[in-house]
Amino acid sequence: MRSKTSTTSFTVSINGWVFAALAVFLISGCDGANSQPPGGMPPPEVAVVTIEPKNIPASFEYTGQTAGSREVEVRARVTGILKKRNYAEGGNVAANQSLFTIDPALYDAALRRTEADLGAMQARLQQWRREVARLKPLYKAKAVSQKDYDDAVSNEAIAAADVKAAQARVVEARLNLEYTRVESPITGIAGRALRSEGNYVSGPDVLLTTVTQIDPIYVLFGISDQDRLKLHRESEAGRLVLPKDGQFDVQVKLAEGGLYAKTGKMNFTGVIVSGTTGTSEARAELPNPDGLLRPGQFVRVILGGAQRPNAILVPQRAVLEGPQGKFVYVVTSESKAEARPVELGDWQGDDWIVTAGLSPGDRVIVDGVMKIGPGAPVRVADPNAPKAAAPQDAAK
Repeated sequence: MRSKTSTTSFTVSINGWVFAALAVFLISGCDGANSQPPGGMPPPEVAVVTIEPKNIPASFEYTGQTAGSREVEVRARVTGILKKRNYAEGGNVAANQSLFTIDPALYDAALRRTEADLGAMQARLQQWRREVARLKPLYKAKAVSQKDYDDAVSNEAIAAADVKAAQARVVEARLNLEYTRVESPITGIAGRALRSEGNYVSGPDVLLTTVTQIDPIYVLFGISDQDRLKLHRESEAGRLVLPKDGQFDVQVKLAEGGLYAKTGKMNFTGVIVSGTTGTSEARAELPNPDGLLRPGQFVRVILGGAQRPNAILVPQRAVLEGPQGKFVYVVTSESKAEARPVELGDWQGDDWIVTAGLSPGDRVIVDGVMKIGPGAPVRVADPNAPKAAAPQDAAK
């Protein structure tokens, strides 16, 4: 029979062996963690995109409002009673079409009177011309005095001047008679009549109606000073190529969300920045043959025609937010995930434009980012491998 002391020593020896074996196991387990995930699981599978710079179109969007390309006020040039309206309110009118008629009776009478005065002046001029022709040979023969001949020549010149004055009065009277026919100066859409028949029109101070040309139509919008400076800096840095002479291609998005079928061109950019809005005025011109666009509509203006050369794009789902800002995971040559800080530009569809942080050939992880951390080993999925069947398909 063994003593109590021997039994105790044996127990201590057994326990020491167990702790030693456990320590060896833990150490070997920790070393194995550097080569593969715990439990011997393979590295997580991730999907990547390889960075390949390419030229992409650039577009910019603003809020705008439509306006007629020509908007004129129709006013009478003479006074009188408004006799007739000659157009349909809200309808199309052509250039030089009569819109209103002012009572022409007084102006017709004035024209007849000035024409009669002109006839009398012309007859008097003919009389003095004959008189000068008769006295000229007599004056040479010294049969009449110098004074008689000079008086006849002077009277002929005065009669000629009177004829010119009478002719001017005839032209004026004829114009006044023509002005009783108030015409549209342009082709467009006529507004409602602001004066009805029977009203006295006191001349150009009275607005009769307006005419607006809507084909082509203008779209007015403002470009913020911040955007203008940003475009300038990106252009200077070579990250953006703008259209020649700033003539962007223009599309408009309507209130219901659809795009207007016709495209136009940007044809004006103001140099003055508004102190109220902080924007400079810009204008685009679009064809509008069907009259779908009406002045005063609010639309979204999309400027195209610019290009970003050698742009780097990554899907939006690949970009993560960290304490230091935006970053993506890049697969290194050792097949490990590396967190790479990036600087972002604008959106391009479902992608971010990366302005700094990535280089051509980098492999950016786009799927599987939630299963990894910085420095974790990863396995890049074969893009040509068949996709796993869905559970419901496997059950079939």
